[in-house]
Amino acid sequence: MQTNLAEFIRDTPEGREADAILRKCTHCGMCTATCPTYQLLSDELDGPRGRIYLIKQVLEGATPTAKTQLHLDRCLTCRACETTCPTGVRYGRLVDIGRHLVEERVVRGPVESAWRGALNAVISRSTLFGTLLRMGQLTRPLLPSALKRKVPPAAAPAGPWPAATHARKMLVLDGCVQPSLSPATNAAAARVLDRLGISLLRAAGAGCCGGVSFHLNLQDKALDVMRRTIDAWWPHIEQGAEAIVIAASGCGVTVKEYGHYLAHDPAYAAKAKRVSDLTRDISEVILAEKGKLKAALPPSPFPLPRRVAFHAPCTLQHGMKLTGRVESLLADLGYSLTQVPDSHLCCGSAGTYSILQSELSQRLLANKIAALEGGQPAAILTANIGCQAHLQTATSLPVRHWIEALDDALMR
Repeated sequence: MQTNLAEFIRDTPEGREADAILRKCTHCGMCTATCPTYQLLSDELDGPRGRIYLIKQVLEGATPTAKTQLHLDRCLTCRACETTCPTGVRYGRLVDIGRHLVEERVVRGPVESAWRGALNAVISRSTLFGTLLRMGQLTRPLLPSALKRKVPPAAAPAGPWPAATHARKMLVLDGCVQPSLSPATNAAAARVLDRLGISLLRAAGAGCCGGVSFHLNLQDKALDVMRRTIDAWWPHIEQGAEAIVIAASGCGVTVKEYGHYLAHDPAYAAKAKRVSDLTRDISEVILAEKGKLKAALPPSPFPLPRRVAFHAPCTLQHGMKLTGRVESLLADLGYSLTQVPDSHLCCGSAGTYSILQSELSQRLLANKIAALEGGQPAAILTANIGCQAHLQTATSLPVRHWIEALDDALMR
């Protein structure tokens, strides 16, 4: 794609990066076939190719409008288009750049701005989020059914966290909403790794990864969160922590890109790259220890067959390109995985998307639940807390993180 970037952006790091991305696009349209919003709306501007043209126009000096902003807001940033693209267009990064430029030029109304600010303030602060969640749970029995299903019931207890007795040590990200919505997830990861001879450490101050602020296009605030998280981890990294383990794939894909986000920050560029290089999804760590895992499993972990549907979050399969790894691990453990049609499509969670784009999100959720329940599983397993909570609002089947199922198998 030929470009002629405007002077205000041409010689900036963002401009050079955007130009390189745009030049890879051959506007073939293959991305539209796997774009969830294009499939729902059949509007070229609600598909990757159309959004690329909108961003290109802004980069070349056109004045963005509220309509430009709407089409970019509707993007889930699921990055299914990146998986499909034959030329490797980094659409996710391009839409970050485009959204930031549009946000600077198109003023949102006071109500919408306040709503977005409130979401960022609440979701990114784990203590505040947990307090408000508990208040909602206390009033849940009094709520209308439509609202009741949006307030998750009290989570199962986390269970014990093993003492750090092993020579091998890894760090974990607590996350912002996971400690309240699913405290058992990281605790299960710690117990599984403990059986494999690895101690999982929590660092005070390593809560939110910054992904929520990025979803809300508050990119400068997101970078501040990333710096604070790096500061929390850095003493442990200097003391020899061999990896940073993340059980929420949405956070994982964000932290793996710290090095890119902070590449032009002289104080943090090297540290951010180091953090990204150390970051592993929990599945990557478990698969690297597969031999030890099989030795730790009891002869018959659970009665077979146990049918489960695995929901692969977009951040796992499209963001981190870890398609099929969890599925193969679950199959090796004796789980019977059901077929999930259109497994590449987003469930509609996408950070704050389920709140800000509720109508589209609910349509995507209905499609995803139909696909997951179609094989009549006993449970749904996933790899991201946002997807887990979103899916649970629409099904009576238990929805859990797959690491909890592995922990159960090891405990039997």
